[in-house]
Amino acid sequence: MQILPKQNYKEVTLLIVDDDDIDAIALERALRKMRLLNTVLRAHDGREALDLLRSGAVPQPYIILLDLNMPRMSGLEFLKMLRTDPQLTHAVVFVLTTSKSDEDLVAAYRKHVAGYVFKQHMDRDFMEVIGFIEHYWRLVELPVTKE
Repeated sequence: MQILPKQNYKEVTLLIVDDDDIDAIALERALRKMRLLNTVLRAHDGREALDLLRSGAVPQPYIILLDLNMPRMSGLEFLKMLRTDPQLTHAVVFVLTTSKSDEDLVAAYRKHVAGYVFKQHMDRDFMEVIGFIEHYWRLVELPVTKE
């Protein structure tokens, strides 16, 4: 893969919200393999993610890669809090989960996620999923709020 010239590069922070170390490390490895220069941060659950976002520790613009099944605060609980917070409601979220529950899928889209990907599909098409997310942030304009 070719690295684009600096003027074409869009700085986007990626926030991985996942309690599974293996999945989080695999995501980070795939991003490095694609030679992406973006800042990657990680939270182990929804509470930690909200703390990072609210404190300003996650530079804007950002994309959240969210697991649903986590302790303390699940991904759906996190989405509910995110969408009711006026400073965070604009966040772009992709769900990466093992949950094939129709209720989870519908609930996530009701909270305006940008996409819902089964982790099982990522085993097979991992680089394709990462490539899709990379193309997404290169093509769209992401919101940056004034603090």
